Amino acid sequence: MAVQDPLPPMHFSVAIVGALIGAVILLFGRKLLWLCVDAVGFASGVEIAPHFVNEPSPLLALTIALVLGLIGALLALFLQKIAIAVLGFLAGGKLAGAIAAAFFVHYAQYSTIIFVVGGLVGAILLLALFDWALIVVSALIGAHLIQSAIVLPPSGSTIVFIGLAIIGILVQAASLRRRQI
Repeated sequence: MAVQDPLPPMHFSVAIVGALIGAVILLFGRKLLWLCVDAVGFASGVEIAPHFVNEPSPLLALTIALVLGLIGALLALFLQKIAIAVLGFLAGGKLAGAIAAAFFVHYAQYSTIIFVVGGLVGAILLLALFDWALIVVSALIGAHLIQSAIVLPPSGSTIVFIGLAIIGILVQAASLRRRQI
């Protein structure tokens, strides 16, 4: 009789960590800029890991994600304006890629251009309209991290993403209004 491992597989842990970080960013991204930058680094690390190593183990993918997240957090603490621009660039590029994937079948051949243009728009918006841009970007990132951890058909995934993003924007906007009063 084989003894079953009581711990869930590592990829399950990555999804849970991503969803938990996503929930915090969804609701408190503007207040926790360093965590928002950290989460973008984490999410990017999960996606970048396969480019460093062919079929990385879940532990290696988690390690790369955590290292990039830590770099993002350090940037946010010590180089805030640069961190804001980097966050805007990465989030804008990632969001532009996600939007292109949702609406265009042949987006892959233009993925680099889409990422760079989305990144530049994201960086400019985040620097110019910092509080509101951070609210919107962090709500979108949080919604994406949560939605990515849930296995749903594409239409359900889109509905969950939009619903979560709206909730995140409303919660953070209410918090911003209370602070300005």
